[in-house]
Amino acid sequence: MMAEPARRSPLAGFAFPTGMKEIPFLTMVNLRAHPRAGLPGPGSVRTEGERSILWLGPGEFLAVGGGPLPEGSTVDVSAARTTIELSGSDSRAVLEQGCTLDLHPRAFRAGNCAATTLARARVILWQTADDPVYRLLVACSFAGYLAAWLTDAAASDAAGLVAVSDDRPR
Repeated sequence: MMAEPARRSPLAGFAFPTGMKEIPFLTMVNLRAHPRAGLPGPGSVRTEGERSILWLGPGEFLAVGGGPLPEGSTVDVSAARTTIELSGSDSRAVLEQGCTLDLHPRAFRAGNCAATTLARARVILWQTADDPVYRLLVACSFAGYLAAWLTDAAASDAAGLVAVSDDRPR
């Protein structure tokens, strides 16, 4: 009998600065369905229990976490992305260095999401708390690049976050 290969996070061993971490192996299911009750509207997220459903576009949603799915066409895309979480008072300043969205609380707050680019990487940006806390859902192939970019942005004088040493794995 063959042993099952060990699952490895795309950012295993990466030394994140304070206020950043990877949340690997979240269950993610792409859902195509007609908008209806129980599904979020444009730019928003609906959370029930362990499952959050993010609006990605007309008739397209991303279900994150466990729980039942609404009826529709589904594809498990869990292995395609990893999640980087940023938290703390300066996390918005870090994101604003590479994102063109207006992230001011009057325009983007907890319960909002958007498919956008951050430092030229395509991400789904999701604000999960007003503290603020952001989750970046990024393709595994871009995870190392984005984590390094975020770490450098956090170290800049504009953000004022604590940086890690330059001998971190990238």
